[in-house]
Amino acid sequence: MEFSPDSTKIAVAQSDNIVFVYKLGTDWGEKKSICNKFPTTSSVTCMTWPKSGDVIFGLAEGKVRVGFLKNNKGGVLYSTDSYVVALASSRDGRSVVSGHLDGSVYVFNIEGGNGQKIINYNSIPYGLAWGESIVCAGLDGKVAFYDSRGNLFQKFDYSNDDKVKDFTQAASNPSGETIVLGNFNRFYIYNYNSRRGQWEEIGVKNIENYYSVTALAWKQDGSKLVTGSLCGSVDLFDASMKKIKYKGKFEFNYVAPNQVIVKTLADGSRCVVKTKYAPEISKINIHQDRYVVANTYDSLLLGDLATAKISEIQWKGSGNEKYDFSNPNVCMIINAGELILVEYGNDDILGTARTEHIKPHLISARLSYIQNAQGESTKMIAYLLDNQTITIQDLNTSSFVATISHDQKVFYLQ
Repeated sequence: MEFSPDSTKIAVAQSDNIVFVYKLGTDWGEKKSICNKFPTTSSVTCMTWPKSGDVIFGLAEGKVRVGFLKNNKGGVLYSTDSYVVALASSRDGRSVVSGHLDGSVYVFNIEGGNGQKIINYNSIPYGLAWGESIVCAGLDGKVAFYDSRGNLFQKFDYSNDDKVKDFTQAASNPSGETIVLGNFNRFYIYNYNSRRGQWEEIGVKNIENYYSVTALAWKQDGSKLVTGSLCGSVDLFDASMKKIKYKGKFEFNYVAPNQVIVKTLADGSRCVVKTKYAPEISKINIHQDRYVVANTYDSLLLGDLATAKISEIQWKGSGNEKYDFSNPNVCMIINAGELILVEYGNDDILGTARTEHIKPHLISARLSYIQNAQGESTKMIAYLLDNQTITIQDLNTSSFVATISHDQKVFYLQ
């Protein structure tokens, strides 16, 4: 079984050699329906559903196939002579990796359409995942990390430990920086240390009489890990590096160095704050009980918890920035006499302006998402050039629409 990236669908491989895709919706009460089915020529042994959108599955006969959701047709991505034991997707969803019974590991680039063998593993790679690196583990008590070209990056050897049996499963969290490997009565947790550029074993969870870990899955925001065992036990684990209560109203759950889940304690709502440009989030604050501001070494994240829209811009801050949240849909940053506007949910700076009159009631930004005849939405800003002169700028085109002069000092502007 495999969930779609947005968790609204699930693919189930059945014993009649058909993969059914069921539409679940986002709420439990929504109507369930079969939206796709893909017949195969042999038993489906493993599946992965990359961000690219189409479900990919491995067969007992050695083929790796794809099911195209739009036209309900299937196709062979590549063929091998060995039973497919495991499949995993890269974080960006552009590639998949497959492990086979003969120890071979193949990588297939979905956009390029080419598959090639990159690793001859010395065991059957039942534990196969792709996060910051490709990890392989099997029956020999060893764990190996590789880069995307199959070059050995790092290795852990537990073959002399009598308590370590066969590695049976592997799963990477959504950020790719934490990988869990299932073993006998335990699972191992590895974290990628971006500063050192290496993987570290950060913990071993021992569970007596659990027997082999037969299934692993992460919640999409990385906050939960689910394990399944040979004896039928399904367990849910809370995954967290640290949790911080903020002003008694919010909880910051650091699930990875670069990802924080902000939970509003009053209603239980959650918002994922994740940086794309830096290895870790160094600071996070909440303004007006609604707006989140997070800093990394070279970027700035701004978001609205009510809409869960988060923006990230490249930023080398001075530490003296002031933020204004009085305008809907846009955050205004005032820094060294410059005004920077960031639209929530947009990773590009909306516009900039130079003005000495930086009080919130002397700056007005207006974003309207109702499109005009040309298919554009209105994005305008008005501010003062001096005490008596208003300028109006179109943020869509960065052009100046009007300049209005008065014979009196302007005290308020909207």
